[in-house]
Amino acid sequence: MKRSLLTAAAVVAVAVVAACGSPTAPAAPPAAPASSAPPAASAPAPAPGVPALTGNPTDLTTASQAQAGTGQPPSKLVTQNIVVGSGPAATPADTVDVQYTGTLYSDGSVFDSSWSRGEPATFPLNGVVPGFAQGIEGMQVGGRRVLVIPPDLGYGNRSSGPIPGGSTLVFVVDLVGINT
Repeated sequence: MKRSLLTAAAVVAVAVVAACGSPTAPAAPPAAPASSAPPAASAPAPAPGVPALTGNPTDLTTASQAQAGTGQPPSKLVTQNIVVGSGPAATPADTVDVQYTGTLYSDGSVFDSSWSRGEPATFPLNGVVPGFAQGIEGMQVGGRRVLVIPPDLGYGNRSSGPIPGGSTLVFVVDLVGINT
C-alpha cells in the first residue's frame, strides 16, 4: 500500500511540474552573479573642444588632467561636468576651496596643480582670471568640472610664469568647499 501511495504521489508531482511549464513561456534569464562592488562610473565623452582626460576622471580621490587638445582650441569658454556635485553652488562672490590641475591646450603640459602640493587651494572667485571664475560659477560642491579657457578670458597675450602668451588653458577642477 505504501508503495502504491508513493507511486501515485510521484505521478501527481510529475503531472503538476509538467503542467506548470509551457513551451511558449519565455525562459527566465540566468541570474547575474552577486557582487558587492557598485558598477564603476564612467566619464562622459568629451564635449566639443574639451580634450581627453587622464586616469579615472570620475574618481575624486585622485587627480585627473587634460591631454593635449586636438584641432583649433575653442574661442569661447567651454565647461563640462564630469561629476555633478550635490552641495551648494558657487557664486561669483564666493571664495572656494578647489583641487585642480591646469594644463595647456596646445600640448597638455601641466603648468599648475593643487594636487602636487597635497592640499586644496583657496581662491576668491573675484581674484582669478575671468574664465576660471565664470567656469566655476554654478558648480556644486562635490563636483568635478573641466574648463577650457580661451586666451581673452585667461592671461591674454601676456605670459604668466610657465604659461606662454596667447595660451588656451584647461583646468580639471574639483569644488571641495565654499567659504562664507
